[in-house]
Amino acid sequence: MKNCRTIIRLLLRNKFASVRCHQSAAMSSLLINQPKYSWLKELGLSEDNPGVYNGSWGGSGEVVTSYCPANNEPIARVTQATMAEYEVTVQKAREAWNVWADIPAPKRGEIVRQIGDALRKKITTLGSLVSLEMGKIFVEGVGEVQEYVDVCDYAVGLSRMIGGPILPSERPGHALLEQWNPVGLVGIITAFNFPVAVYGWNNAIAMTCGNVCLWKGAPTTPLTSVAVTKIVAEVLEQNNLPGAICSLTCGGADIGTAMAKDERVDLLSFTGSTHVGKLVAMMVQERFGRKLLELGGNNAIIVFEDADLNLVVPSAVFASVGTAGQRCTTTRRLMLHENPWDPKTLYGPLHTKQAVEQYLAAIEQAKQQGEEEAFAWNNEVKQGLSSSIFTKDMGRVFRWMGPKGSDCGIVNVNIPTSGAEIGGAFGGEKHTGGGRESGSDSWKQYMRRSTCTINYSKDLPLAQGIKFE
Repeated sequence: MKNCRTIIRLLLRNKFASVRCHQSAAMSSLLINQPKYSWLKELGLSEDNPGVYNGSWGGSGEVVTSYCPANNEPIARVTQATMAEYEVTVQKAREAWNVWADIPAPKRGEIVRQIGDALRKKITTLGSLVSLEMGKIFVEGVGEVQEYVDVCDYAVGLSRMIGGPILPSERPGHALLEQWNPVGLVGIITAFNFPVAVYGWNNAIAMTCGNVCLWKGAPTTPLTSVAVTKIVAEVLEQNNLPGAICSLTCGGADIGTAMAKDERVDLLSFTGSTHVGKLVAMMVQERFGRKLLELGGNNAIIVFEDADLNLVVPSAVFASVGTAGQRCTTTRRLMLHENPWDPKTLYGPLHTKQAVEQYLAAIEQAKQQGEEEAFAWNNEVKQGLSSSIFTKDMGRVFRWMGPKGSDCGIVNVNIPTSGAEIGGAFGGEKHTGGGRESGSDSWKQYMRRSTCTINYSKDLPLAQGIKFE
């Protein structure tokens, strides 16, 4: 009997030792524990990371492992939000709005400025994380963080410019004006291909307008979501502001669906595929909610006979293969005036003889029908995000920009379909969703407008000259 107990103790000891060994091996296999990737800890990341932030960090849902797409090795783990934690986070975000909305817009702009500066300090490290977790090359990763920085700068200036017009009233002793106010809680659902920039576009402008934000990043880039939120949260905490102003709930379709159906989410910004975007739009519309959709594109470059090929070739290459062709603005269609059969060309062959014959027939038809047909080809697809022509003909340029030209939200000349600046409104038409983010007057999407009439006279004249006596 004594020998049996001894054997059992030895077996249990070996079992626990084996478990500890497996756990240790699993932890050491994570990239974050390798000296080469020790810089990840500079972003506040560890082996296991909470994926919920609402003023404090937490998370007790599914544990997901983030993998590097370049080598399929695990980077670190994130614990996603449960539905109960989502509920608590929404409540805390709504409470935080009561504080944030009372702060004057220029003061809100100052907080956004500090966020931009905090991002500047970690731009290389955060850009490296984007490259590691999403898979885009390093310079694109850094460039994406730079977009967030740039839109913060833009939002700071915007904080002193938001306003509506004072309009002429037809009634004596009356003032007619527009008042713009924040919508409240802005839900932001972003995609894997731009895990920093798209959140930045929404977050910086929404905050300046007086809104609080609830972010659900892509399930495959949760470490980036956590790292960005840590940077933003530190700024809020340093200014004694509620952290829930910029909340985070990592999760999957369950969290996204909850946001789409939640009447407390006053505006839902969704970036993703047209298929999922349509489902989101219907859920939001069912509750008469507001939505901002940035969906897929089927973008074309049209090269006319007078195009500068020194511009065309690098533009077509960058727009086609940048981010491995995973941008919403990636060029998917290339229409040429003629075939440049140059052995140095960087655009490869079609797959079959039949495809070549169809392509050549299409080119011949384009030659015959000319500019009008090329414009029509650009517009014949269901999406309407980005488009570009290469030409030196100024008449053609203005026709391309006019009512019978491109029907896309982004209409370019002698530049690629991708690589938009933050100063202009970004978005598209038709199945691309119709939303606008970033610059120009995109801020209006994050606010509600009131038309206000003030009677400062002692009379009560009615509009349209109506007499009620």
